[in-house]
Amino acid sequence: MRAYGKITVVGLGSGHVEQMTLGVWRRIKHANHIYLRTAEHPIVTVLDEEQIRYESFDEVYRSHVDFASVYESITEMLIAEAVAGKDVLYGVPGHPAVAEQTVRLLRRRCRSQAIVYEEFGGESFLDQAYTKLGIDPIDGFQLYDASSFRREHIQPDVHTFITQVYDMITASDVKLTLMDVYPDEHVVTVAHRLGFADERIKQVPLYELDRLNDYGNWSFIWIPRSTDDSLKRRSFSRLHDIVHRLRSPDGCPWDREQTHQSIRKNLIEEMYEVLEAIDHDDHEALCEELGDVLLQVMLHSQMEAEMGTFTVYDVIQTLNDKLIRRHPHVFGDEKANSSSEALANWEKMKEEEQKRTGEPLQQRSILTGIPKDLPALMRAWELQKRTAKVGFDWPHIDDVLAKVEEELAEFREALGESDARCEEELGDLIFSVVNVARKQKIDPDYALSRTNKKFQNRFTYIEDTLRTIGKSLSKTSLQEMDQYWEEAKKV
Repeated sequence: MRAYGKITVVGLGSGHVEQMTLGVWRRIKHANHIYLRTAEHPIVTVLDEEQIRYESFDEVYRSHVDFASVYESITEMLIAEAVAGKDVLYGVPGHPAVAEQTVRLLRRRCRSQAIVYEEFGGESFLDQAYTKLGIDPIDGFQLYDASSFRREHIQPDVHTFITQVYDMITASDVKLTLMDVYPDEHVVTVAHRLGFADERIKQVPLYELDRLNDYGNWSFIWIPRSTDDSLKRRSFSRLHDIVHRLRSPDGCPWDREQTHQSIRKNLIEEMYEVLEAIDHDDHEALCEELGDVLLQVMLHSQMEAEMGTFTVYDVIQTLNDKLIRRHPHVFGDEKANSSSEALANWEKMKEEEQKRTGEPLQQRSILTGIPKDLPALMRAWELQKRTAKVGFDWPHIDDVLAKVEEELAEFREALGESDARCEEELGDLIFSVVNVARKQKIDPDYALSRTNKKFQNRFTYIEDTLRTIGKSLSKTSLQEMDQYWEEAKKV
């Protein structure tokens, strides 16, 4: 059986050769096949002075269009050398375990191919940062690659390091992400080549972050930890803390007294205020009203957390799981080229979920799950939509209109009878009108809301006109009001 060679990865330190450990230097001195990820490191001068032979992968960088393919290529070449029986020493800047994608790839490949793998550390740029910037990592810190840095990563109360800031374009992307939390004038630190003889540390306001022109392979950005509470107010964690405090023993007496039932109607009221903001195309109001809805979700979740049943994070996980599960055409192998196909996938997943509940499908009504407290128009729409799925539906709009006429005739007949009969026939008439709306894909509630608004505007015009000429509604005839109504229709 053919014997594979061994791959030894060593960290060369983040700057001057004196940062290299004695153990790493000894391994370099005794290695026969030395490869460096890049020759742009002070160790190269020492290797040349000692006449130690090595090869670098700088040419690989120049022959590929993206870093992912560079790292894959380097890994393939090193694995090939080991498979050929060579003992390979691979040197990387800094520490092998810090921001080294090739090292992660090598670990995985060596395990899968039973190649002996060793790794020896070196000083990373973080060691230099702790010293030069006066940082104690026990205060909390996070480290991100600039290419994958996102808004949800930002935690102002811990030190944040963003590495791999190669150029001004990358710095611009980082700046825009940070500006979603920090003010434009917030001071950040840019460090270049820490540990080298020409190291540079600059403090600049955030808005100037992409105006510096000396970014390179050894550059990173540091945002110091802050205790400024205003910086956390755009975070979900701060919202969670506030709601928890409101319900705590030293919180707000009113909030502490509330129960699911006592604030039940609040959620409905807040939702209608959201709808009003949408109908008025009022973006500022919509932002505020959506926040009020979110508060209701937080309060109900906090009440459950106090009972030990679930937390708001369980709510979030349940929603995330459902969204992923019901969108197999996005997160799985299913396909959906239209909204109807996507909806079919959604319904299919819902049916699978119902099967897992253990209730026999033949014993479950297709109307199960329609909230009884839905507004009547919405509930009528949902009842009709559910039954239409199994074929209980008029085939043509003319059939539905004929039904409306039939119900209208029955209502006319009921006018001389009891109030109960009139109420019943009027309900049938409205139900059939909802059916017309459904067949035409018109939201009946929204359509009625528009008519309400139109009526209000026209009647207000009558009031304003009468007020202008010094007359009151009580002293105005229906004929005259109708005249102003017709005028309002032209305004």
